[in-house]
Amino acid sequence: MKDKSFLIFLIVGLMNTFIGLSIIYLCLNILHFHYWTATFIGNAVGACVSYFLNKRFTFKSNADLGSSGLRFIAVILASYFLAYKAGLVIVEMLLSEMAFLSFYTDEIAVLFGSGFYTLLNYAGQKYFVFPKRYQENARSVK
Repeated sequence: MKDKSFLIFLIVGLMNTFIGLSIIYLCLNILHFHYWTATFIGNAVGACVSYFLNKRFTFKSNADLGSSGLRFIAVILASYFLAYKAGLVIVEMLLSEMAFLSFYTDEIAVLFGSGFYTLLNYAGQKYFVFPKRYQENARSVK
Protein backbone atom coordinates (compact mmCIF):
# COMPACT_ATOMS: atom_id res chain seq x y z
CA MET A 1 0.00 0.00 0.00
CA LYS A 2 1.65 3.22 -1.19
CA ASP A 3 -0.23 5.73 0.98
CA LYS A 4 -0.53 4.39 4.49
CA SER A 5 -1.63 7.73 5.92
CA PHE A 6 -5.25 6.69 6.52
CA LEU A 7 -4.16 3.54 8.37
CA ILE A 8 -1.74 5.53 10.52
CA PHE A 9 -4.43 8.18 11.00
CA LEU A 10 -6.78 5.49 12.31
CA ILE A 11 -4.16 4.16 14.73
CA VAL A 12 -3.42 7.67 16.02
CA GLY A 13 -7.17 8.23 16.06
CA LEU A 14 -7.69 5.24 18.32
CA MET A 15 -5.44 6.86 20.89
CA ASN A 16 -6.99 10.32 20.76
CA THR A 17 -10.50 8.85 20.45
CA PHE A 18 -10.02 6.76 23.57
CA ILE A 19 -8.82 9.84 25.42
CA GLY A 20 -11.55 12.10 23.98
CA LEU A 21 -14.44 9.66 24.43
CA SER A 22 -13.33 8.85 27.98
CA ILE A 23 -13.49 12.54 28.80
CA ILE A 24 -16.82 12.99 27.00
CA TYR A 25 -18.48 10.13 28.88
CA LEU A 26 -16.94 11.29 32.16
CA CYS A 27 -18.37 14.76 31.55
CA LEU A 28 -21.78 13.41 30.46
CA ASN A 29 -22.35 10.72 33.06
CA ILE A 30 -20.34 11.69 36.13
CA LEU A 31 -20.10 15.47 35.90
CA HIS A 32 -23.54 15.76 34.19
CA PHE A 33 -22.40 18.33 31.64
CA HIS A 34 -24.64 19.21 28.72
CA TYR A 35 -24.09 17.24 25.47
CA TRP A 36 -22.37 20.14 23.67
CA THR A 37 -20.13 21.02 26.62
CA ALA A 38 -19.05 17.40 27.16
CA THR A 39 -18.36 16.72 23.49
CA PHE A 40 -16.48 20.01 23.09
CA ILE A 41 -14.19 19.38 26.07
CA GLY A 42 -13.48 15.77 25.08
CA ASN A 43 -12.80 16.71 21.48
CA ALA A 44 -10.56 19.61 22.46
CA VAL A 45 -8.32 17.32 24.49
CA GLY A 46 -8.36 14.66 21.76
CA ALA A 47 -7.57 17.33 19.16
CA CYS A 48 -4.39 18.36 20.97
CA VAL A 49 -3.19 14.76 20.98
CA SER A 50 -4.27 14.38 17.35
CA TYR A 51 -2.43 17.45 16.08
CA PHE A 52 0.99 16.49 17.36
CA LEU A 53 0.76 12.78 16.56
CA ASN A 54 -0.67 13.32 13.07
CA LYS A 55 1.80 16.07 12.25
CA ARG A 56 4.72 13.84 13.17
CA PHE A 57 3.64 10.31 12.28
CA THR A 58 0.68 10.36 9.89
CA PHE A 59 1.53 13.18 7.52
CA LYS A 60 5.24 13.65 8.41
CA SER A 61 4.71 17.36 8.01
CA ASN A 62 7.22 20.15 8.46
CA ALA A 63 4.50 22.83 8.43
CA ASP A 64 5.03 25.40 11.14
CA LEU A 65 2.70 25.45 14.14
CA GLY A 66 1.38 28.93 13.31
CA SER A 67 -0.09 28.22 9.90
CA SER A 68 -0.89 24.54 10.33
CA GLY A 69 -2.25 25.15 13.83
CA LEU A 70 -4.80 27.66 12.57
CA ARG A 71 -5.87 25.39 9.72
CA PHE A 72 -6.04 22.47 12.17
CA ILE A 73 -8.34 24.40 14.51
CA ALA A 74 -10.59 25.35 11.57
CA VAL A 75 -10.82 21.70 10.44
CA ILE A 76 -11.42 20.43 13.97
CA LEU A 77 -14.19 22.97 14.64
CA ALA A 78 -15.91 22.41 11.30
CA SER A 79 -15.67 18.62 11.65
CA TYR A 80 -16.88 18.80 15.25
CA PHE A 81 -19.97 20.91 14.62
CA LEU A 82 -20.98 19.14 11.40
CA ALA A 83 -20.40 15.61 12.69
CA TYR A 84 -21.88 15.91 16.17
CA LYS A 85 -24.93 17.85 14.97
CA ALA A 86 -25.51 15.23 12.26
CA GLY A 87 -25.05 12.45 14.82
CA LEU A 88 -27.56 14.03 17.18
CA VAL A 89 -30.15 14.68 14.45
CA ILE A 90 -29.85 11.16 13.00
CA VAL A 91 -30.07 9.44 16.38
CA GLU A 92 -32.99 11.59 17.50
CA MET A 93 -34.83 10.62 14.29
CA LEU A 94 -33.98 6.92 14.66
CA LEU A 95 -34.91 6.78 18.34
CA SER A 96 -38.03 8.95 18.16
CA GLU A 97 -40.22 5.85 18.08
CA MET A 98 -38.17 3.84 20.59
CA ALA A 99 -38.94 5.37 23.95
CA PHE A 100 -36.93 2.73 25.83
CA LEU A 101 -33.72 3.84 24.05
CA SER A 102 -34.39 7.59 24.02
CA PHE A 103 -32.80 7.82 27.48
CA TYR A 104 -29.46 7.09 25.75
CA THR A 105 -29.84 9.53 22.86
CA ASP A 106 -26.76 11.58 23.77
CA GLU A 107 -24.55 8.54 24.33
CA ILE A 108 -25.55 6.95 21.01
CA ALA A 109 -25.27 10.28 19.18
CA VAL A 110 -21.68 10.59 20.44
CA LEU A 111 -20.81 7.30 18.73
CA PHE A 112 -22.44 8.33 15.44
CA GLY A 113 -20.86 11.77 15.62
CA SER A 114 -17.40 10.38 16.30
CA GLY A 115 -17.58 8.22 13.16
CA PHE A 116 -18.54 11.20 11.00
CA TYR A 117 -15.94 13.32 12.75
CA THR A 118 -13.17 10.84 11.89
CA LEU A 119 -13.92 10.95 8.17
CA LEU A 120 -14.28 14.74 7.98
CA ASN A 121 -11.20 15.29 10.14
CA TYR A 122 -8.99 13.00 8.05
CA ALA A 123 -9.95 14.70 4.79
CA GLY A 124 -9.43 18.14 6.30
CA GLN A 125 -6.05 17.29 7.78
CA LYS A 126 -4.76 15.51 4.69
CA TYR A 127 -5.79 18.13 2.15
CA PHE A 128 -5.90 21.38 4.13
CA VAL A 129 -3.79 21.19 7.30
CA PHE A 130 -0.88 19.01 6.17
CA PRO A 131 -1.00 19.03 2.35
CA LYS A 132 1.76 17.29 0.43
CA ARG A 133 3.78 20.48 0.01
CA TYR A 134 4.52 20.35 3.76
CA GLN A 135 5.29 16.65 3.94
CA GLU A 136 8.88 15.61 4.30
CA ASN A 137 10.43 12.85 2.30
CA ALA A 138 9.38 9.69 4.18
CA ARG A 139 12.97 8.38 4.13
CA SER A 140 14.28 11.47 5.92
CA VAL A 141 11.88 11.08 8.87
CA LYS A 142 13.05 8.51 11.35
